Amino acid sequence: MKLAEQWEAAARNRITEAQARRVLSDIHEQIHGSPLHTPSVDDYVATWLARKQGETAPVTLAAYKGAANEFAAFLGDKSAQPLHYVTPAQVAEWRDHAANKATPRTANNKLKIVRVLFQSAWRDGLLTENPAAKIQTLKAGRSKRRPFTLPELRSVLKVANDEWRGMILIGLYTGQRLKDIASLTWANIDLEEAEIRFSTSKTDRFQVIPMAKALRRHIEEMPAGDDARAPLFPNAFKIATGHLHTGLLSRQFSELLATAGLGKPPPETHEGTGKGRGAKREQNALSFHSLRHTATSLLKNAGVSDAVARDLVGHESAAVSASYTHIDDAAKRKAIAKLPDILAQKR
Repeated sequence: MKLAEQWEAAARNRITEAQARRVLSDIHEQIHGSPLHTPSVDDYVATWLARKQGETAPVTLAAYKGAANEFAAFLGDKSAQPLHYVTPAQVAEWRDHAANKATPRTANNKLKIVRVLFQSAWRDGLLTENPAAKIQTLKAGRSKRRPFTLPELRSVLKVANDEWRGMILIGLYTGQRLKDIASLTWANIDLEEAEIRFSTSKTDRFQVIPMAKALRRHIEEMPAGDDARAPLFPNAFKIATGHLHTGLLSRQFSELLATAGLGKPPPETHEGTGKGRGAKREQNALSFHSLRHTATSLLKNAGVSDAVARDLVGHESAAVSASYTHIDDAAKRKAIAKLPDILAQKR
């Protein structure tokens, strides 16, 4: 009778799936002396990340760790509860919390990771549905990132030290990411063939990029030892390949931009912003990643085909390449000038 009353009360309250599992767990415990076993959010996050360690690239794994651990931390004490207690409302609240700290685009990327986490739990038979699958992504506006103008680049190069000058030039003439450039060794450089060869850290894509004349000339002037494993940029290499966070390199570049008059210097602490740790970070339209936009745009403005530009920069799709393409006014005017004059009188 007691069990029947519990079921009747559950039906009367139109319980959710998570509530039903609690009732089932209580009934199971009364009959068998132990509740149904479901790992906690904390336990499953740890198990899932350990599994992903052998399945994903280091950069992807770092993103997984960041989003999954951030979600568990957001739940607070509730992260110690069984995994099936997580509700769609909690996931939506965390998504909005992430968007307030960063941008809608960043929050959407984190939401996708949490979806993957719960989908894995569903495949493991621990859930009957994915609570994150019901949550819509936020509407994300266009990125504020833009390419450098040539005068801006010259002003940055003027205040950069030798190491940063080399990394900026490689970023400009190859469109590659900061971490990959900072991780280069002399073994990646072939001056005889005028090529840079390496595998990208994000996609593990093998790149062979011819050197522009200006870049080759600069690299030839850099001091090189006899060890091919020696890094091109020793200080940046220690950060990119060591235990330090690569955000330190981005911070250094932000300081360089500020010195060149192209932005505000980053605050030393969260207190320095006057907004607290939870506030959304101000985003500069220029960053080292802007060199990727610059390289793509310069190639397209020079008339290089989309396929070749994509291969050089390493974009996987035309859609991604298009988002990095910023056609300048001169190229647009030149294109418009080629259109026929339909009103011209025939002679």
